[in-house]
Amino acid sequence: MNPSAQSDTAARYFAAITAALEGLDIFLRDDRSPLYRHGVVAQVVAEYIARLETSFSCWHNRLGFMEKFRIGRAESGYPVFQSVLELENDRRTAETRLAAIPEPDQIREEMVDFILRHKAFPTALQQSMAERIYLQDVRNGQIFSPFVLPRTVKVSVNPKTRRPYYLVHWGVFDGSANLPLIYMATVEDSSEDIVATLVTADGMLNEKVHIPLPVEGLLNPQLARRFDDFAEKNSAYSLSPATIAGNLDRDFDELHPKQLRRVVLGPFYSGGITENNSTVTEVLSKVRKQENAWLLTWTVQEIYSQAERPGRKGLWSSQPAREEFYINTDDLEAARQGVSSYEKHALIPHEAYQALYAAKEASRIFEGYTVHILSNGKVISDV
Repeated sequence: MNPSAQSDTAARYFAAITAALEGLDIFLRDDRSPLYRHGVVAQVVAEYIARLETSFSCWHNRLGFMEKFRIGRAESGYPVFQSVLELENDRRTAETRLAAIPEPDQIREEMVDFILRHKAFPTALQQSMAERIYLQDVRNGQIFSPFVLPRTVKVSVNPKTRRPYYLVHWGVFDGSANLPLIYMATVEDSSEDIVATLVTADGMLNEKVHIPLPVEGLLNPQLARRFDDFAEKNSAYSLSPATIAGNLDRDFDELHPKQLRRVVLGPFYSGGITENNSTVTEVLSKVRKQENAWLLTWTVQEIYSQAERPGRKGLWSSQPAREEFYINTDDLEAARQGVSSYEKHALIPHEAYQALYAAKEASRIFEGYTVHILSNGKVISDV
């Protein structure tokens, strides 16, 4: 592919993914969307959408001084995992590299001088400017890293168990599936010192304890480092939500996972670029406006505890409390995914949906999905 064709393909891809993420953000902020009913959930997902938007903005800027950019055309439709790793590495080294690049005003002066003296365009200086802009954005922005550390965003008390519970979220860009994943866990904490500090005698949250939410990591400082390590090692797409929740329940005697959600953002389809579904690709390539030739899908998976087996303390042995997670075995797909329930969603521009509908492919492609159509800056659901 010649350089101009590569540039055109990249421009179309970035325009499509930017439009898709902006559309998803509109959907999340719509009070009629299913996630909006769970205000904290929509808020958390929106935070990771913002991270993705920043990452794509940085990758786009990177094209100003790097020749190649690869995406998983036949898989997720996202940039290959190597790009995610490079972005994270650039974030860590940005300060040092910026110190070695002249300030913008100096580069501009040198560009003007070069043009006047050589009567040519200063390509090398332009690349230096592009690299500086890129590194500034990487350094200042919140990108979607390979692993985004857990944060506690809500604290309350379960009146039945009289334990405090946390809503904790974290993110992972899975290298094997090449997909961004968002995790949210509702976890009760039976640690004696935490219960004594956070729970009043009448089973309420102790208002005298000031908790400046969000808190980096798990709220319990004694378990925060271990929880970070657990989340990093137990968040692969290949692990089912039931496995992850079960591992969390087994690895922490004082933590009791009551619910775990995983949001899988993708795959992403872009007309004429991705090849992850031949039918979708063929129809999207016929959409007149290329900025409308895309389709973004996502899946929300949930596992919850239906009961807790009480702990047992004995003279010779003891057994901590353990959760009994519900898997909906009546639904074969839910059983396959290892979840209590799941939702599959698709977001698509109106023009692209019309093309799929006209090709008589819409009902087959969207079977099992809740479809959301982006039209004139608004999202129409339940079509």
